[in-house]
Amino acid sequence: MNKQGAVKLTGVGKSFGQTSVLREVDLEIRPGEFFSLLGPSGSGKTTTLRIIAGLETASAGYVYLDDIDATLTPPGDRDVAMVFQSYALYPHMSVFDNIAFPLKMIRMPAAAIAITVQEAAARVRIDHLLTRRPGQLSGGQQQRCALARAIVRKPALFLLDEPLSNLDAKLRVETRVELRRLQRALNVTTVYVTHDQEEAMSMSDRLAVFMDGRIVQIGTPEEVYGQPATVEVAAFLGNPPMNLLPTQLVDGIAIIGDARIATPHLAGLGQRDVMLGIRPSEVTLGTEGLAGTVTLCELLGDDMIVDLDVGGLLLRVKATGRKRIAEGERVHAHFAVERLHVFDKASGTRIAI
Repeated sequence: MNKQGAVKLTGVGKSFGQTSVLREVDLEIRPGEFFSLLGPSGSGKTTTLRIIAGLETASAGYVYLDDIDATLTPPGDRDVAMVFQSYALYPHMSVFDNIAFPLKMIRMPAAAIAITVQEAAARVRIDHLLTRRPGQLSGGQQQRCALARAIVRKPALFLLDEPLSNLDAKLRVETRVELRRLQRALNVTTVYVTHDQEEAMSMSDRLAVFMDGRIVQIGTPEEVYGQPATVEVAAFLGNPPMNLLPTQLVDGIAIIGDARIATPHLAGLGQRDVMLGIRPSEVTLGTEGLAGTVTLCELLGDDMIVDLDVGGLLLRVKATGRKRIAEGERVHAHFAVERLHVFDKASGTRIAI
C-alpha cells in the first residue's frame, strides 16, 4: 500500500494517574503538509506527538494513520521517523553508522546502505563528516545527523520535537529555512512541535495552538495570527503580543479607563464588557488618541517597543525609529478602530463583528 502520511486524531485524551494532560484532541493532518503543534510548555503538544509516534498510548480516543486505526499499533509498525530535542545519537558510533542504523535494522544490503546514507548526508550537507563521532560535531551538525537518520528510511511521517531549541539564534533561523526546504523536496508529511511562535508561523502550512491540554485553534499562520479565536491565543502570538484592554461598550462607545473612543462599527453589540485587542504594530504615536505616560522604551535596531501607562493599563507600541523616547514623557497613542479585535470578557472567545 502506498502510504501518504495522513494523520487523524479523534477524541484523544491522555492521563498520568489522576493528572489529565490531554483532553478531547481532534486533529486532521493532510498528506505532505508541514503541520506545527504550537503552545507553551506543559500544554500537551509533545504528548500529542508521542501518541502519534506510538511512544505513548492514548487513554481515550483513536489515532488513524492513512485512515487505518493505529491507536494500539507499535511504534516500529507505524512508518514514522522522529527527531528528538536531544537528537538521541549513539555516541560510540560514527555519523555514518548513526544514519545507517534504521537501514541495518530492516536488513538492507550493505551496498545499498552506503549509497542511501551518502544521499541522506548530502541532503543535509554533512557528507564530509561521516567518519566522525557525535562528540566531534557542533550542535548544528549533530542536529543534521539526527535529521539524516530520520529521512534515510523515507518514512511516511516525519515527527520533530523541538529540534532547533538547542541551537543558537542565528543557526536556528538558518536551519529552519533549510528544514522547510528539505521537507518540500521530500514531500513528506511533517508534524513539528515548538513553543517558538516565530518558527511555527514561518514554517507551517497549518498549525494547532495548544493551551492546557486542549487545542484552542487550528488554521494557517495567517488565520491564527489575523483572527485569534481566544484571548489566550491573542496573548500568545506576536512579538510583542497583542494589547488586550478591558473595555465597556455602550452603544458604539468604547470606555477604556477614563477614555472614550467612538466605535460605531461595534454599536450592534449594545452594552457589554469586552476585551479589545490591538497589535502593537498597529498603534502609532502622535498628538491625538489615548493619552499615556512612557514607562519603558526598548530600542531594537530600526524599531522600538514603547510601553505606555494609559490610565493604569499597559499599552505597547511597536514604532519605527532609532531615537529613544524618554521615560515619563506624555504621548498619545492612536489606532484605527476598524483594526480592533473584540473578545467576550467572561468567556475570552472572539466576537464576530
